[in-house]
Amino acid sequence: MEPQALRLKPGKILDTLGAMQNSLTRVSQRIAHYILTSPQQVTQLSIAELSRETQAGEATVIRFCRTLGYKGFQDFKMDLAIELATAESDNNGPLLEGEISEADDAHTIGLKLQSTINNVLSETLNLLDMSQVSEVVKALRTSNSVYIFGVGSSGITAEDMKHKLMRIGMRVDAVTNNHFMYMQATLLKSGDVAFAISHTGNSPETVHALELAKQAGATTVALTHNLGSPLCEVADFSLINGNRQGMLQGDSIGTKTAQLFVLDLLYTLLVQAAPEQARESKLRTMDALNIAK
Repeated sequence: MEPQALRLKPGKILDTLGAMQNSLTRVSQRIAHYILTSPQQVTQLSIAELSRETQAGEATVIRFCRTLGYKGFQDFKMDLAIELATAESDNNGPLLEGEISEADDAHTIGLKLQSTINNVLSETLNLLDMSQVSEVVKALRTSNSVYIFGVGSSGITAEDMKHKLMRIGMRVDAVTNNHFMYMQATLLKSGDVAFAISHTGNSPETVHALELAKQAGATTVALTHNLGSPLCEVADFSLINGNRQGMLQGDSIGTKTAQLFVLDLLYTLLVQAAPEQARESKLRTMDALNIAK
């Protein structure tokens, strides 16, 4: 009998399901998609009805529920109903639809983007395992050096993190070229931290770099939205960011905001742990940049 996952708490079900659906089997993805798009309806269905709606066998539905930590569909359905009821009672008004339409004026679009940011930050807080956040902060504080890997838009996020950590005195670099990532990763050692950023968690370059860093003995950290992705499989610690946004927005605001939020959280916790050291380092770096004396 395969080990059962830790049961999700009401309030985390839909967000976690959204973060893990890309790593599920094709049939389980159909079940996940149906639940995410029609959660209220799912609470009214029997297992036979859900099986028919998703074209999945009842045994497959039960296995799906067990991947979320439930004994069966009834337990899952009960907690989902609690989550939906709690969300409805906490909601002060209808959320704006995230998709942008041709009829929207600039102010309406601004409100929708603001709503997207609020949603994706709430989702990120819900998905983050704060015990892992604390362990990552501990690893960063005691590290000899930190190397941040990322390609494409994640490489831009890596550069932003490098800037933040360098300002508070950490030995850090961002590597965004895959050849340089591989060479640097294999030269790491125990006491170093390799921090990989990939929204999908499937970037072959970033995954390979983190694998090399782990083999070299470094502590490995992943920042991704895809729970259960190849990147998470090779990471000692996984930080999961949100992705609640409209299709037309793509990576323009939701993904980047969520990633930067996680990095700002780490930065703030590092400063909190050693405020005087962070202040001194920041003043020194600011003074170094003040060339107009």
